[in-house]
Amino acid sequence: KRLMDIVGSLLALILFAPIILAVAAAVKFTSEGPVLFRQERIGQWGETFTFLKFRSMFVKQADNPHKDYIEKLIKENQSANGGGSEPAVFKLTDDPRVTPVGRFIRKTSLDELPQFINVLRGEMSLVGPRPPVPYEFEIYDVWHRMRVLSVKPGITGLWQVYGRSSTNFDEMVRLDLQYVTEWSLWQDIKLILRTPWVILMGKGAY
Repeated sequence: KRLMDIVGSLLALILFAPIILAVAAAVKFTSEGPVLFRQERIGQWGETFTFLKFRSMFVKQADNPHKDYIEKLIKENQSANGGGSEPAVFKLTDDPRVTPVGRFIRKTSLDELPQFINVLRGEMSLVGPRPPVPYEFEIYDVWHRMRVLSVKPGITGLWQVYGRSSTNFDEMVRLDLQYVTEWSLWQDIKLILRTPWVILMGKGAY
């Protein structure tokens, strides 16, 4: 798995180099602030690491609506965007902090490309559960924490391919736990091959 992570992340960084440069330029010249967004995330065994993304938000923000949203979503296990017949969504769908360029790179998942550097460093894997932010991890139930403690977090995984942002929180955790218990190299390869199609379809992306 580690060998596949090293080879895969190197190939991805080389293959996507023109796109990475184009996105970096778009972020840099359309809004003030750094090109990369750095955030503390929880990785394997509960260790923290610096998570990389292309910045998709305005730099100066007075509050953090995402924190309130995540707390409501986890505690109520439903979409904080609605309820009842509304589909569950694990991300804010109308976040006022997001820049116009940010909306595009989020929708196309181009903001995730710098995470291949995290994979190369050994902080993440190509395939695995998404790494939570500390304030999210703090309100997890015990069984929720198992999704990140035993394996490295990943760029793609069962949730990203089969659920993405259109499942409720407990369903996301169950998919991650299924990945942990049924892991195989062949499963990783299948999920990697299926990921580009999911991205192109744009289902559950915000």
